[in-house]
Amino acid sequence: MNSVKTVVLMAGLAGLLMLVGGMVAGDQGVIVAFIFAMGMNFFSYWFSDKLVLSMYRAQEVSASEAPELHGIVHQLAERAGLPMPRVYIIPTDTPNAFATGRNPDHAAVAVTQGIMRILSRDELSGVIGHELAHVKNRDILIQTIAATFASAISFLAYMARWGAIFGTSGRDDDEGGGIVGLLVMAIIAPITATLIQLAISRSREFMADAAGAEISGQPLSLARALQKLHEGVHRFPMTPTPSHNATAHLFIVKPFSTKGLASLFSTHPSTEERIARLQRLAE
Repeated sequence: MNSVKTVVLMAGLAGLLMLVGGMVAGDQGVIVAFIFAMGMNFFSYWFSDKLVLSMYRAQEVSASEAPELHGIVHQLAERAGLPMPRVYIIPTDTPNAFATGRNPDHAAVAVTQGIMRILSRDELSGVIGHELAHVKNRDILIQTIAATFASAISFLAYMARWGAIFGTSGRDDDEGGGIVGLLVMAIIAPITATLIQLAISRSREFMADAAGAEISGQPLSLARALQKLHEGVHRFPMTPTPSHNATAHLFIVKPFSTKGLASLFSTHPSTEERIARLQRLAE
């Protein structure tokens, strides 16, 4: 069902892009915006592993430096039918982990010092299984495609706002709904695109939980790990800087807490719902 949900949401992004493009600048506007966004996100996709690992000062470790961690990753990568990814440790007390890399042959798994202090071996195996599921499902590629659509929509909305201010646009007022309609679309479309993009991210997290539990064979261990990580992030949160906000979707749990309406813009589903699904899976 989460796979179907992802397809539906991606189709929604594509439809929104065509709608906004048609109102702002016609078919040519859609093409120009999409090419612009694709070029911008292509760099991020190709070099995402180097950028994010450098951002968090992650240090690659060998099997001799971290034998237990390497052993878990190697065992689960074999079980998942994946090449052995590179293994990194991030020097922070925030308990968390993420996987990155443009494909399984260029993947990396990074865990924080904090997560290694609080999780048992079985719980850490559940987390690593989750991250390897992201690699196997090519979630970096899917997130990049979603980001490309959302970026193109934001670019068109930016054009629409300036077009409305100066009384110009690529479409006649009758076709585009007038200046007011153009402004409303310019405001609503980027917010809608962001909400769809975040919904895709949450859907992929549910998929990674289920697939990760299958890889590790321990859904309840992953559930316990998620609870510990949820509590640990509240005790040792990362600072929500722009760069941390941009990469929060990579982590197994959001590295800082959100409450109230902000949860609508969360990159992750609620920990309670994730744990409940894993418990049902175990049953």
